[in-house]
Amino acid sequence: MTVIKPGTRLRSQVCQTEVVIVRAPAEPLSLTCGGKELVSVDTPVQATGPVPGHDGGNQLGKRYTTGSGGSLEMLVTRAGAGTLAADDVPLVLKEARPLPASD
Repeated sequence: MTVIKPGTRLRSQVCQTEVVIVRAPAEPLSLTCGGKELVSVDTPVQATGPVPGHDGGNQLGKRYTTGSGGSLEMLVTRAGAGTLAADDVPLVLKEARPLPASD
């Protein structure tokens, strides 16, 4: 478990996924992708493929969060095959807010 802060860049150990933390909670979290801990973007890794059951993938340019009003939000800067999770709970794709009508 690590304490994270906004602007932190992380990468997956099992696929090509890279993320930037947009909003972070005060408490430490275990952030994973594909079933393995996310590491600093500067850490060299040998992609081995996601663990079965953690291979749902993620989308480039999309934000993932711990749920509606969640305290964690991350932006995918490089997509991959692994499922993003916080404390072993898969993150959900953040939906865009609808724009107000301009009648």
